[in-house]
Amino acid sequence: MTLLVLGLVIFLGVHSTRVFADGWRSAQVARLGEKGWKGLYTLASVVGLVMLVWGYGVARQTPVPLWTPVVGLRHLASLLTLLAFVLIAAVYVPSNSLKARIGHPMVVGVKVWALSHLLANHTLADLLLFGGFLVWAVLCFRAARRRDRAAGTTYPAGTLQGNLLTVVTGVAGWLVFAMWLHGPLIGVKPFG
Repeated sequence: MTLLVLGLVIFLGVHSTRVFADGWRSAQVARLGEKGWKGLYTLASVVGLVMLVWGYGVARQTPVPLWTPVVGLRHLASLLTLLAFVLIAAVYVPSNSLKARIGHPMVVGVKVWALSHLLANHTLADLLLFGGFLVWAVLCFRAARRRDRAAGTTYPAGTLQGNLLTVVTGVAGWLVFAMWLHGPLIGVKPFG
């Protein structure tokens, strides 16, 4: 569990610098330069990610159950994960209404993904991993919206083409991951 917790602290900590230490982050960018900061940020992110993935894998070998899972919630989790994939697609597809309305669909997608996995899983490692990401996403979204309001940021309106492409891309990504990648990569087949 220690490796999982350390990985979460490093990975989410690095991704929280704008939330909790924006002034420090700006000073580091000025000191190291944009490329230097991004290099250090990437290195720390990769180290944290490797640690949390490895730690989660180790923790799953000796699970500590916290509650009895409700089978029906797995169906809801699949539906919510589909929504998360569409939200994440909205980050990359130009001119879509989700980005126009939400502003930060990646962070909302992470919130939905984390919540869906908390519903479907029931161990201490699940609570740490998905609960950690959920708390991070809530705090990150609040901070990002506050920055948008302070800066007067607005996002371009969505178009029908952008909206359709967002949904199709999200659904396709979800299908590929759920049907073919989740099992080999995570060790759990959502539909099987």
